[in-house]
Amino acid sequence: MPRVRGGSKRKESRKKIMALAKGFKGKRGTSHRIAKQAVMKALRNSYIDRRRRKRDFRRLWITRISAAAKLNGMSYSKFIGGLERQGVGLNRKILAEIAVHDAETFAVLAGTAKEGAAEE
Repeated sequence: MPRVRGGSKRKESRKKIMALAKGFKGKRGTSHRIAKQAVMKALRNSYIDRRRRKRDFRRLWITRISAAAKLNGMSYSKFIGGLERQGVGLNRKILAEIAVHDAETFAVLAGTAKEGAAEE
């Protein structure tokens, strides 16, 4: 079997890393060894933060729903529990949008939740 020289593959690999490190400051964007470490860390953090973003949005939605529920004289847990008992199938994202943009509709939902909370 003939011997394969590795020059082009090595160059391709380095080019790929340097392309991913484009825009990094200092040696992180110019030196291959340091750029490789920076790219590995950046890719790891982007993977982690895609999951963290989901958590952060859920926290934001819960905070908004809680604030609107308090304006209607309920706690967040009583509000969500009352809606569950009444069979209202709105998720937290939609409830947060209603809380921010349509206070009257949220007040109707709060009334429904109060009925559901009273049933226990």
